[in-house]
Amino acid sequence: MKKVQLRIWRQRSQNDAGKFSEHNVDYEDDMSLLEVLDILAESLIKKGEEPFVYDFDCREGICGSCGLVINGVPHGPLKGTTTCQLHMRHFNGIASITLEPWRAAAFPLIRDLVVDRSAYDKIMSAGGYISVDTGGTPDANCLPISKTHADKAFDYAACIGCGACVAACKNSAAHLFVGAKLAQYAVLPQGQPERLRRVIAMTEKMDELGFGTCSNEGECEAVCPKEIKTEVIAMMNRDYIKAMLFGA
Repeated sequence: MKKVQLRIWRQRSQNDAGKFSEHNVDYEDDMSLLEVLDILAESLIKKGEEPFVYDFDCREGICGSCGLVINGVPHGPLKGTTTCQLHMRHFNGIASITLEPWRAAAFPLIRDLVVDRSAYDKIMSAGGYISVDTGGTPDANCLPISKTHADKAFDYAACIGCGACVAACKNSAAHLFVGAKLAQYAVLPQGQPERLRRVIAMTEKMDELGFGTCSNEGECEAVCPKEIKTEVIAMMNRDYIKAMLFGA
């Protein structure tokens, strides 16, 4: 067994002052970071102390709910990895690990390491869908889609909406998330009828909810666990300009 110090952000609510609490925990290299947090939380409960609050669900890198800022980096030091898939061996025996929540005005803190990311749901509700009545199930070959476009759509749809891009951006911009959700439809024929209306609705909702402007520095792409490329932001900006010039 090895030992590590965890510095965990504790804050009862958005309106309270927060501070770090420090805890020494034994671990093995094949443990995930979340497993180490589980061990610590259980030990605090057994001591009669109040455990800290952290978020997770699938623990398979799919849902995106486990996001933490780890030693200053959203999701930690390993590229293309969610917090739940980060194992202690990736820290190379580091003596101390600092854990913080996403910090963005549009993601208000709930408690400790948990923030409210429902702003993403509101953006999706504003236009992240296709409202086409398809009727009966069409034949698979009725609407030909090239493999290139299909592969691109799958790449963009890989975004899990974890919020790491917002946490990494100095302006708390959500452009990578919104761009990915727009691009997954923009490259498919089914997404064309509402393409310009969709970009207006989702970008306006993004601005309304308090997300910042894109800094064009690429921090979002660097920390994205699904490695979404900033090309989706360029695509979104082009469509937005077209919508403004020619109407949605």
